[in-house]
Amino acid sequence: MLGVDLDGVCADYSAGFREVVAADRGIDPDDLPMPTRWGFHHWGLDDADYARLHKLAVTDKRMLRHLPAIEGCADALWRLSDLGAWIRIITHRLYVNWGHAITVSDTVAWLDEHRIPYRDICFLGAKPQVEADAYIDDAPHNIVALREAGNTVIIFDQPYNRELDGYRAEDWGEVEELVAALAARKGAVQPQLPGLDAGAERLDRRRRLT
Repeated sequence: MLGVDLDGVCADYSAGFREVVAADRGIDPDDLPMPTRWGFHHWGLDDADYARLHKLAVTDKRMLRHLPAIEGCADALWRLSDLGAWIRIITHRLYVNWGHAITVSDTVAWLDEHRIPYRDICFLGAKPQVEADAYIDDAPHNIVALREAGNTVIIFDQPYNRELDGYRAEDWGEVEELVAALAARKGAVQPQLPGLDAGAERLDRRRRLT
């Protein structure tokens, strides 16, 4: 099983949230530098500010439905799925009270729109409880907690996690290579099933043929 984080790994949360913060302040998004440390304190947000703006982003702006996808994510995950990886999305998005229905529905709609393959999805913060064979994450505290519990973690490279060592992928091509190598060591790699198209657009291609 491969545990895959969403924000900062598959979806560009920082880019989407920057648009919301800039609109709230009436400034250009380019005036807000992308984060080089975990969190958004460099934008002058304390915990209360973040909670208010995150709730605004999720429930009013429907940000989770419209986040940019990180390049290469869908195709790499399709190929890993074809190799036999059971992909489980693991995300701690149930952060806003009374907004859970919107969060879940917009998350699933986003995954479908961007053709992200997955077998199941978990909304939880305690990621070591999932007991996956390997994880992909960007958040420093999650990476440390997963490793302390004895898990294999691939760090999805972001400026705020570069003090950590270990397996690191700068893009989804490198994620694919690392996961395939780890699976091969366990003898868990199998070829793509015959008769199936490769890639994230396979469903669209099938629809065009019918």
